[in-house]
Amino acid sequence: MSTTAVPDVAVAPVDQGFWTRHRKIGAVLLALGLLATVLFGALATGQQARFTLSETEGGAALEINGTVGAILFGVVTLLAGGALLAGVPKRWFTLVLGVGLLTFVLSFLCWQVSAAPEGRNFMPLVNVVRGTFILALPLIFGALAGVLCERSGVVNVAIEGQLLMGAFSGALFGSISGSVWVGLVAAAVGGAFISLLLAVFAIRYLVDQVVMGIVLNLLAVGVTGFLYERLMQTNAERYNSAPRFSNWEIPLLSDIPLLGPALFRGNLFLYLGLLLVLVIHIALFRTRWGLRTRSVGEHPTAADTLGVNVLRLRYRNVIMAGVVAGIGGASYTLALYTFTKNMIGGKGFIALAALIFGRWSPTGALLAALFFGFADQLATYLGAIGSAIPSQFLAMLPYLATILAVAGLVGRVRAPAADGKPYIKG
Repeated sequence: MSTTAVPDVAVAPVDQGFWTRHRKIGAVLLALGLLATVLFGALATGQQARFTLSETEGGAALEINGTVGAILFGVVTLLAGGALLAGVPKRWFTLVLGVGLLTFVLSFLCWQVSAAPEGRNFMPLVNVVRGTFILALPLIFGALAGVLCERSGVVNVAIEGQLLMGAFSGALFGSISGSVWVGLVAAAVGGAFISLLLAVFAIRYLVDQVVMGIVLNLLAVGVTGFLYERLMQTNAERYNSAPRFSNWEIPLLSDIPLLGPALFRGNLFLYLGLLLVLVIHIALFRTRWGLRTRSVGEHPTAADTLGVNVLRLRYRNVIMAGVVAGIGGASYTLALYTFTKNMIGGKGFIALAALIFGRWSPTGALLAALFFGFADQLATYLGAIGSAIPSQFLAMLPYLATILAVAGLVGRVRAPAADGKPYIKG
C-alpha cells in the first residue's frame, strides 16, 4: 500500500494592521486618562479625600489631596493607555489594563470624595467592600447557575425568572412557616421549578432555548406579581414577613483589617456563595462529573458514543442550576428586604453578563459579579454623599458598567461549542 506525501502548505498570518483590538482598547484608556487628568483634576477641590479603614469617619484612614490624587491617578491611566497603544507584550496586557482601569476609578473617587460636603468627604472602605459582596451575591448565584447550564450545552436566559421565583417562594413560605430554613428550601424548589420547565421544553421538545428563557422570565414576573397582589399586599404580616438569617461572625478572621468585617461577618448566603464557587470549580475541572459535563457541552455526540447519557446529564444540571439560582433569589427576601413586584430588576441579565465576562468559569464569574457589585455599591455611595452627578445616571451605572465590560473588555470569547444546540439521540 503506497502513501502519498502531502507537502506542507505555508499559511500567511492575517495582517490586522496597526489598529488591533489591544491598541483600540489602549486608545480608549488613553482618552479616559485624559478625561481623568483634566476634568476630574479641575473639578476636585483642594480638601482632603479620606478613605477610612473603619466603618466610620474616625480611625485609621488613607488621605490624599483631592486635586493631586485626581491628577496623579489620571496620569497613571494615561501612561497605561499609552503603553497599550504602543503595543505591550500580550502577557502584560491584562495587568496594564487592570492598572489603568483601577487608577481611573481612583481618580474619579478622589474628585467625588473631596468634593463632598464637609463631614461626608470620606469613603468607609469596609462598608464599600461589604456592600460590594452583598450586592454581588445574587449575581454570584445567578452566574453559577449559568455555568452549570451552559457548560452542559443549555443556554440559561431564565436566570432572572429563577432568581425572582426563589425570592418570592422564600418570602412566602418563610412567612407562613416562620422558619428561614423552610423559606430557603422553598426558594430552591421555586428556582428548580423554572429550571424544570426550561429543561423539559428545551431538551425534550427542542424549543429555542433563548426564546424559552425569555418566556419563563415573563411567566415568573406574571405569577409572582399576581400572587403578590392577591396575598402579600392584602396581608403582608401573614405572607410577606419572613424571618431573616442573622450574621455569623468567624472569630479571629473577622478581625482582619478591611476584608475581615466584609467576608467573615456575613450571613449564610455569603458563605454559601463563596463555598459554591470553590465546589463547582473543583467539581467542573477535577471530577468525572465535570469531565462529562464539559464533554456534553462541547461535543455531545462524542460523549454519547463513550457512554454518557447526554439528556439525563443535561436535565440534572439544569435543575441543579435552578436550585442554585433560587437560593440566590432568597438572599434578597431572607436576608435583606421584603418581597416586592419584579424586585430582581434585571440582575438575572447582569448575572448572564457576568457569566460571559467570566468566560464560563466559576472563578471568573465570581470576579465579574464582584465588578458589577462594586459598580452598584459605588452608585449607592455617591448618592449618599450627595454627588453632583444626576441620580438617573447613578441608577444606570451598574448597567452601563455591564455594557462596557461585555462589549469592550471581553473581546472574542468562545462559548461551549454545543451551547444552545439541541441534542437528538441517533
